Amino acid sequence: MTQSSAALAEAPRALPTEKFSDPDWTAKGEPRARVPFVRLETLWFNTGTLCNIECKSCYIESSPSNDRLVYLSRSDVAPFLVEAKARGTREIGFTGGEQFLNGDMLGVLDDTLVAGFDVLVLTNAMRPMQRPRVQQGLVDLNARYGSQLTLRISLDHHSKELHETERGLNTWDNALEGMNWLSANGFRMAIAGRTCWGEDDASSRAGYARLIAEHGWPIDPTDHDQLMLLPEMNASADVPEITTACWSILGKRPVDQMCASSRMVVKRRGASAATVLPCTLIPFDDAFVMGPTFGQAEASTGGMFDGGAVKLCHVHCAKFCVLGGGSCS
Repeated sequence: MTQSSAALAEAPRALPTEKFSDPDWTAKGEPRARVPFVRLETLWFNTGTLCNIECKSCYIESSPSNDRLVYLSRSDVAPFLVEAKARGTREIGFTGGEQFLNGDMLGVLDDTLVAGFDVLVLTNAMRPMQRPRVQQGLVDLNARYGSQLTLRISLDHHSKELHETERGLNTWDNALEGMNWLSANGFRMAIAGRTCWGEDDASSRAGYARLIAEHGWPIDPTDHDQLMLLPEMNASADVPEITTACWSILGKRPVDQMCASSRMVVKRRGASAATVLPCTLIPFDDAFVMGPTFGQAEASTGGMFDGGAVKLCHVHCAKFCVLGGGSCS
């Protein structure tokens, strides 16, 4: 037990009145669970929240007008790549927004791939990715670094009807057009779907398997990395808080949670520099800002952090990660 943890254990409890309102105690007066930082295995960059479409329940509220997270430039990304390399980081992930609206995206990818990282790019594979300049740049990157580069396409369901229920009319055919182009040009591909449709895992994977076979995409629907089915998030949902006792009750380990081995870099509108956050799912809450470098992030103490450990004081920590078993990596 750290000195700060010991002090916490001895401190008198003033019970919070609402769930997720106190970093250290739940509304029932139980000690809140926390996840120690183990290693920086995956570093995420949110390259900007602007998107060409607006989904009904976007994880990060992306839209054609939401620029609360502004575009990251090559110069924004560069120092974090140096820090990540020094820490032995394996994978760099890029999320948004739609990546290929960012004019620096191809250059950022080049810098990251030439540094030797495995790279995962989340995209909707629609018009921004299909522009000739972007396609030519991607073909060039794939020719040089194909074994390091994977594009994960957001395909919310294996049917047009339900996919467009989430993403809007005329989004299905365009997304499939982009996926067919990626497949025809030899890219490593993956799919991210959702679990909100009332299907069990086997039924959902079988549906995607039929779609994948129909188009000949190089994706194994039984591989959970190649077909990732993500749990839903709802910030207003009434979900249980995660206590220290929950690990043994649920048969789960802190080390297996996303924030034990990953961090995200964002640049907020109006900020002079990018900053580090504990995960990809909580980009706008000031309480979860860790600092402008990984060194400062790893030493963060107070509020939501304890020597770099993250206190699970957000509904997404409970619903998506611990109870939902979700991970963006």
